[in-house]
Amino acid sequence: MGIVVKVVTTAAALWVATLIVPGITVGDEDTVTRVLTLLAVAVIFGIVNAVLKPIIRTIGCALYVLTLGLISLVVNGLLFLLVDFIAGELDLAFNVENFWPAAVVGALVVSVVSFLLNLLIPDGDD
Repeated sequence: MGIVVKVVTTAAALWVATLIVPGITVGDEDTVTRVLTLLAVAVIFGIVNAVLKPIIRTIGCALYVLTLGLISLVVNGLLFLLVDFIAGELDLAFNVENFWPAAVVGALVVSVVSFLLNLLIPDGDD
């Protein structure tokens, strides 16, 4: 049940990012299609973060220390663009326009909103 809650909170965070950050869009279809697209992108987002983020942190440990963790903004933005690429390959109507304003700020918004939602909604692991 915890995974379902994480996917739903990530999908909600992605939806908030589409509202706040210009350059992040979800298709203009009906509401059901948009919700299903956001859920699918949330699953992709979770898989990418679970698989690649620990590898990147381990390999780039020196850069994290050298930049006092600020490189994580760049890494998160690149991972967000990777999610956009994978979603495009799967014909999902999710689009991130460019790196700096959309991907980095969008990843930051998704991280903050996901954190806040996970504080408010127990996932069964708490």
